[in-house]
Amino acid sequence: MTATFNALSARLRATYDEDGWCPVPFRFDKAAVELIRGHVDSICRERRPEVVYEEGTDVVRAIHGCHSFDDVCAALVRHPRLVALAEALIGKSVYVYQFKVNLKQAHEGAAWPWHQDYAFWSEEDGMPCPDAVNIAVSLDDIHEENGPLSVIPGSHRLGLLDLPESGGGKDDWRRHVSEDLAYTVSADTAEALARKSGKERMTGRAGSIHAFHPSIVHSSSNNISADRRALLLITYNSVDNAPPSPIRPEFLVTRDSAPITPRHDGRLGIETDEQDIAG
Repeated sequence: MTATFNALSARLRATYDEDGWCPVPFRFDKAAVELIRGHVDSICRERRPEVVYEEGTDVVRAIHGCHSFDDVCAALVRHPRLVALAEALIGKSVYVYQFKVNLKQAHEGAAWPWHQDYAFWSEEDGMPCPDAVNIAVSLDDIHEENGPLSVIPGSHRLGLLDLPESGGGKDDWRRHVSEDLAYTVSADTAEALARKSGKERMTGRAGSIHAFHPSIVHSSSNNISADRRALLLITYNSVDNAPPSPIRPEFLVTRDSAPITPRHDGRLGIETDEQDIAG
């Protein structure tokens, strides 16, 4: 089993290094997805700082830092498969830097413009380098019309693009979680990159898992369908890459950078595509 996992890790790492993202050949099973989704839905009904709404509405756009106060989310970030995946892709011990669920409600979920996550972490938090990885777990079936994440392969190797001339202005953190993002990649830049390198969409059934690099240029469209799109995102950061003195709220930037200890939770089952594992 160890030899098989090592071979899988090597293949995923090669794809991740080359393209800046990769689909993962295992997924959370139906019971696990329903459990996580139920806890997310419950949090969305709460009035608390970690819950963010679409501008001018009561429609939930995202929830943040749930691993710090919800037992299922706390168990999820410690799942041995996810921790091992993050460590394999980064090559170092990791901790949870950020946890969020981005929701696009049916017919109401607004787009996220082209951007790079590392722009926020570098300019606002002082993260030294992009030695981190985003692990995305689909909580709903994600298809072409309900606002899937789009990425431009290879763009993670280009550094940060279209940064404001003023540099790290320490914007209001609310501009980091709204449609009006503080750091974006212009449509012209993104279109030029896409013409050269193409564009891929992260679609798949509920429970599917993808990994993507902090510097990859990505976006998502409006949800024009009758289906919600909930995407759970865990950012694992290298323990030696923690920002020295972040000032954004702790639900956006975890302060505890001790290596995470994997822990199995029987409620969070995994299904494996044996053919993909075997290669």
